[in-house]
Amino acid sequence: MYRRILGFWLVALALLAFTAAASAPSPLYVVYQARWGFSTPMLTVVFAVYVVALLAALVTVGRLSDYLGRRPVLLAALVVETLGMAVFLTADGLGGLIVARIVQGLATGVATGTISATLVDLLPPGWARLGAMINSVLPMTGLALGALVSGLLVQYAGSPTTVVFAGLTVAFALLAVLVLALPSTISRRPGALAALRPRLGVPRPARAAFLAASPVLVATWAMGGLYLSLGASLTSNVLGVRSHVVAGLVVTVLAGAGALAGIVGSSRDPGRVMTVGAALLALGTVGSLVALLDASAVGFFLGSAVAGAGFGAGFLGAFRSLSSLAPPDERAALFGAIYVVSYVGFSVPAVIAGVLTPRIGLRETAVGYAAVVVALALAVVAASRRPAEGGRSTGARGCPVVVEQGV
Repeated sequence: MYRRILGFWLVALALLAFTAAASAPSPLYVVYQARWGFSTPMLTVVFAVYVVALLAALVTVGRLSDYLGRRPVLLAALVVETLGMAVFLTADGLGGLIVARIVQGLATGVATGTISATLVDLLPPGWARLGAMINSVLPMTGLALGALVSGLLVQYAGSPTTVVFAGLTVAFALLAVLVLALPSTISRRPGALAALRPRLGVPRPARAAFLAASPVLVATWAMGGLYLSLGASLTSNVLGVRSHVVAGLVVTVLAGAGALAGIVGSSRDPGRVMTVGAALLALGTVGSLVALLDASAVGFFLGSAVAGAGFGAGFLGAFRSLSSLAPPDERAALFGAIYVVSYVGFSVPAVIAGVLTPRIGLRETAVGYAAVVVALALAVVAASRRPAEGGRSTGARGCPVVVEQGV
């Protein structure tokens, strides 16, 4: 039992590390732009190739741990992530930065579904709600910490890019060694090659709930994509705040508020948490829009905090509604599908924003982007208010809310 508990927290630490590494480059983008002179559209390309690689890994090897076992797949992901951090460390131009993001995306894609499934596998009896909370809260905590620490190092360290990625390289190498002691949770079984065929693995019992949760997944992660790709540019060019620490704090406030909301909502009905999250996301995004139009940094941070709370609550509610609906040998597939939808919302709007920014302006692009997020969030709230058959409470689109059971 103690080995399983230690393994659980080790895998949770790996999840925190992967998400911190994902946001760490955000405050560094303006440094790279100044150093190598690339444009805002190329900045969003750097952001997008990470997500494209992540999605490619999710739809191909996202289910592999259901066949090969969790430990070998997680070990491979950590080794590849270590290599990605090393590429960041040695990058000397835009090309190197793009290669590093691709390698990082592949590693994160391999790890995403595997880590979520492993956490559920290793849950001690009575910890089911904690598992769902960690799966949804730790990613936001990692995003918050990665951006904050990176922003501080950019502001105060002599060689921020070296310090950030040297530290991450060592951290992932150590995690790769530690994961060798992880206990096995499922038996190896045939079918690994067939599992590499690209497809989304949503088990039949989870499909209705998955469709209901998808708009929330897209809306929340789309907002995250805006902040991680263009947050530093917004604070610098629209709000006139030149501090790298503040640029990192933009992501930290959004993700940190999301993590706190996830903790608060972890013991409440997942359908209600998802709906409240969508409402908070809409409210906070509107506040951020008003602040951008008024060039108010204080207002922007307040709006970001409310939107972040909506991000955390909305994603937690959606994840908890789905987490108990797959048998053990299909968990990685279901969690991979959840993250595919999330990361499509995370990346595609950000790329479109990068293309539009030079043509219509950064502020105008951000306003249009946020308006789409508000519309999606409000649609979820409206759908949740439709009368349910038989008097049951409903989530988005009138589908019955699934209250998690022990797994």
